[in-house]
Amino acid sequence: MTSRTRLWVLLISTPVIAFAIIGGYLGQAMTKDDTYQHLRVFEDVVSLVLNNYVEEVDVKKAMKGAMNGLADNLDADSGFLPSNVASAYEASAPAGPADVGIDLSRQYYLRIVSVRDASPAAKAGLRTGDFIRAIDKRSTKDISIYEGERLLHGQAGTKVSLLVIRGNAADPHEVDLTRERVTVPELTSKMADPMTGYIHVFEFSRRAPVQLKQAVDALAKTGASRYVIDLRGATRGDLDDGLAAARLFVKAGTLVIRETKGNKETVATQIGDGAIAAPVVLLVDQSTARAGEVFAAALDGNKRAEMIGEHTLGSAARQKLVKLPDGSAMLLSYVRYLAPNGNAIHEKGLQPEVPVDEPDVEFGATAPAADVTLQRALEYFTQKKAA
Repeated sequence: MTSRTRLWVLLISTPVIAFAIIGGYLGQAMTKDDTYQHLRVFEDVVSLVLNNYVEEVDVKKAMKGAMNGLADNLDADSGFLPSNVASAYEASAPAGPADVGIDLSRQYYLRIVSVRDASPAAKAGLRTGDFIRAIDKRSTKDISIYEGERLLHGQAGTKVSLLVIRGNAADPHEVDLTRERVTVPELTSKMADPMTGYIHVFEFSRRAPVQLKQAVDALAKTGASRYVIDLRGATRGDLDDGLAAARLFVKAGTLVIRETKGNKETVATQIGDGAIAAPVVLLVDQSTARAGEVFAAALDGNKRAEMIGEHTLGSAARQKLVKLPDGSAMLLSYVRYLAPNGNAIHEKGLQPEVPVDEPDVEFGATAPAADVTLQRALEYFTQKKAA
């Protein structure tokens, strides 16, 4: 190996080695010998590329590709952040004041988790499960969720172009959206039938327990004796705020288990929990994630409510920033939440007891007006009462 090659290997390897030493958050337990064996292989690969590739290697680009590849083999919520994006994350720098009304996950490309009602994305017909292949012609293959969401924000009235793939369609659709200030209530409520209160939770904030209690009390005054809590689109909010809201419905038992590397912490109910004792069912689908999944797991795991709908997303972890010497960083999941029975929620999701498939909608077609999942929930209450 020439001295020039050794220098390039050192420049490329230093951030990777630093990452391995700083936290050891690789998600799989590896001995030191195994770790350094892999690093030696990485060093050999870098040397081979630099000495044999037909063109001059762009070291910065190659390094970014290596770090993105490392992040892709962890989980969807972990990711590599370039130095400018890492600085924005560390400083909690606000993104633009306007956006297009979607929340994201990752599955090779960025993927839409939920679409807020009346948002630019909703008006354009975008749906949960759509893949965003590019943002303003920039491929999302190597973009983290955090960076992707920042790219979607900007000044009100500005435009952003998305290349969207739905289902198994071979041809993507280019969708031009105009950013708006999208305001969505944290929850809404109404009577679904003379006996059933319907509460749709869009975000679990610190106010969620109070808001839920107020909604239940108000619906009870108009005749509700049972409740449908709709968690479809509930992706926003801190995981512990979803947990705090669950305390309203669970009187006794394990609510959730927090798992860090080598440790598990059981979070149980407290005196005063379980203020709401009325029957409850939960509506869930692929857009039920994060705080919404923690809430659902706590109620379902304590047999306090059954889930109706589709399998949930599987995103229930906290991330932390691990800075690298060149100013870039890895955003790493370091705590994940488990269901009361100890089963993983993160990357696994929750399977409803009563499965209901949402109808597929072709790109450009109008979604059916009937809510088949809500209708199934009302039927479920009727059947249970009859039994």
